[in-house]
Amino acid sequence: MKFTAEQIAGVLGGEVVGNPNAEVYKLSKIEEGSEGSISFLANPKYLPYIYTTQATITIVNNTFVPEGELNTTLIKVEDAYMSFTKLLEFYDQATKGNKVGIEQPSFIAESVKYGANLYFGSFSYIGENVVLGDEVKIYPNCFIGDRVKIGNNVTIFAGAKINSETIIGNNCVIYSGAVIGADGFGYAPNEDGSYTKIPQIGNVVIEDNVDIGANTTIDKATMGSTIIRKGVKLDNQIQIGHNVEIGENTVIAAQTGIAGSTKIGKNGMIGGQVGIVGHLIIGDNVKIQAQSGVARNVKDDEILQGTPSFGYNDFSKSYVHFKNLPKIVTELEELKKEILNQKNTNNG
Repeated sequence: MKFTAEQIAGVLGGEVVGNPNAEVYKLSKIEEGSEGSISFLANPKYLPYIYTTQATITIVNNTFVPEGELNTTLIKVEDAYMSFTKLLEFYDQATKGNKVGIEQPSFIAESVKYGANLYFGSFSYIGENVVLGDEVKIYPNCFIGDRVKIGNNVTIFAGAKINSETIIGNNCVIYSGAVIGADGFGYAPNEDGSYTKIPQIGNVVIEDNVDIGANTTIDKATMGSTIIRKGVKLDNQIQIGHNVEIGENTVIAAQTGIAGSTKIGKNGMIGGQVGIVGHLIIGDNVKIQAQSGVARNVKDDEILQGTPSFGYNDFSKSYVHFKNLPKIVTELEELKKEILNQKNTNNG
């Protein structure tokens, strides 16, 4: 489908500078723009490309004033980045959200209840007493266990596994390879050195507007629920242990591991490859830098770095000294020699 600059400006609430009838049918980066594409300029780093781009239309901020000749029609908006994000959402819905129907071979238990516009991909399985809302899209090779409840407008991409008793809210996206509701890691040691498995009889609760990245795993609770609050965004390859709770609008980057029964507050930002031990309480608005190891409770608004983690500012100051440690040791050795030489001279 093709859209004119005037139509797009109407959707974005923007102003056209150039040809209002210019037509586009695809999206592009500004440096890779071509005829028929629409791009955007938000980062000043990419400013030179506005004068060379071949994109038919470019979205810019209202404050942009060209300093040279342009070959592209502009749409001026309040926030170019957010406006282009809105277009990406429209494009994503148009290309991925239009699947409807039940493909074969697949299995849906007779007790399943589902709403309007279900898409169920081939080689997938839905167990007993599952309840699905409207606009649920389940791509091929997925497993949905017994008594799972899924809200409206949820997309589960190919190969994801949603185990029994899991509850998923509205407007969630679960990417390929994610496993939700597997047993938590619970074992009791025996006198002979072996271990007895502790039954995991809880579930996982995922609230509204949550994204779960590819190959991320969320263990069900030993008892009660592992809870992912509304608005949480999880990257790929994250491990969340049993009975963990993650507060609303917290974002976590790839390869982070959170051990069992830790409670993380809202509006947090956790970098990649962070390790958090179990049974901790992490406050609201906490920022944890990548590759940090957290082994203590954390108060609201703290910023942490390092292993074991401590205050970000203190870490930065300490790191300066750490980098210079070989030089400092050499200087100390030289001072030691001077002191010894002075003692020997005085004693002589």
